[in-house]
Amino acid sequence: MNSSPSNLHQQTLVVIGAGSGIGAAVARQAAARGARVVLAGRRLEALQQQQAQLPDSARSLAVDITDADSLQALFRAVGPFDHLVISAGPAIDAKPLAQTGLLEAQQAFEVKFWGAWRAVQAALPYLAAQGSITLTSGLLSRKRVPGQVLKTTLNAALEALGKHLAKELAPRRVNVISPGVTDTEAYAGLPEEQRAAMFARTAASLPVGRVGHADEVAAAFLLAMENGFISGSLIDVDGGGLL
Repeated sequence: MNSSPSNLHQQTLVVIGAGSGIGAAVARQAAARGARVVLAGRRLEALQQQQAQLPDSARSLAVDITDADSLQALFRAVGPFDHLVISAGPAIDAKPLAQTGLLEAQQAFEVKFWGAWRAVQAALPYLAAQGSITLTSGLLSRKRVPGQVLKTTLNAALEALGKHLAKELAPRRVNVISPGVTDTEAYAGLPEEQRAAMFARTAASLPVGRVGHADEVAAAFLLAMENGFISGSLIDVDGGGLL
C-alpha cells in the first residue's frame, strides 16, 4: 500500500495564476486543508489581496510565466515544495481561423502552453519526488465550436503535454483539469448585460442548467493533488458540456 501523504496538511503548494478566479479558489481551499500556499502571478497587488484572506503561512510572489528567468527566480525563492498548479491563461477572443493572426495565436500559446512548459521545467529541481503537477485546459479541446479554433488547439496541446509528462515525470503525478464555462473574473471585460446573456445561453444548453463556480472547479484540483492514485487523468468539470 502506498504510504504517501493523501492530504495537503503542512505541504507546500505553488499556484501560478492565483490572483483571481479558479487559481485563487484553489489557494483558498488548499489553505483551508492546512497547506502552505504560495500565490504566484503577474499582478502582485491582486495576489496580496487574495493572500489577505489566507493564514499567515501564505505568501505572494510575482512571476511572469512567459519569462524563464522569472520562473527560475520564483522557484529558487520557494525552495522545496510538493504541488504545482498552473491556471494562468490569456484572454482569447472567439474568431475563425481566417481572422486569427498568427502573432495572436503565438502569443496565446506563449502564455498558456509554453508558459506551462517553462514553469514545469523550472519547478522540477524543487518539486518533491512524490509531488504533483496540475494543469488547466478547457472543454473546447474536445468540443468543436466554430470560431474557437485557437482555444481548441491550445487546450488540446496542453492536454497532450499533461498526459506525456505523467509518464515521463513519474512517480510525480501530472493531471489536467478541464473546466467548462465558469463564472469568474475572466469575463469581467464583458458588459454586465452581455455577460449575463452569455451565461444564460450556456446554462440553457447544459444538463445541470447553470454555469460553474470557481470553487467547484477548484475542488477538482484538490482531488488531483490529494488522491495519490490519480495520474495522467483529464478531469472534466463542465456541467455536462461535452455530452
